[in-house]
Amino acid sequence: MIWRHAVSSSYVKIWVNISIGGKSVKPICYTIEPPEDFAQLHSLYEALGWDSLQLSVDDLKQMCDQSWYAVYAFDDQKLVGMGRIISDGVITGMICGLCVLPSYQSKGIGKELLNRMIDHCGQNRVIPQLLCTENLESYYESCGFKKFSVGMTRNIIR
Repeated sequence: MIWRHAVSSSYVKIWVNISIGGKSVKPICYTIEPPEDFAQLHSLYEALGWDSLQLSVDDLKQMCDQSWYAVYAFDDQKLVGMGRIISDGVITGMICGLCVLPSYQSKGIGKELLNRMIDHCGQNRVIPQLLCTENLESYYESCGFKKFSVGMTRNIIR
């Protein structure tokens, strides 16, 4: 349930109430305004075990700055989730980096972030696509995605 909406310069913030076990908790703020300190994103990646590429805080800031669209979820000032899209803005948008702190998972935050990215694609007539590991296929299928291709990757030395 959206209960407050504020516009700050070019950023829109929307707070959404979530409940856990029927008990209402503090609302999560969804915004395209990036975190003031990207060390929070670094900590989020580490908490998920996504630190194998050993990205610096500056790398993460550049990654988000150069994304076509990025959306963040905050619990007060704490970054608890984010997702981003890379795209040319014409045909397809690759959803990537959708993540939620483990202690905040299974509360609808990831699905809300995903829906905001899908909505942004729809508003711009861009087809949302993503690559995922096999263990996440059923989650994304439950969100309306369908298998359509084989994804491939090639490792490089960083």
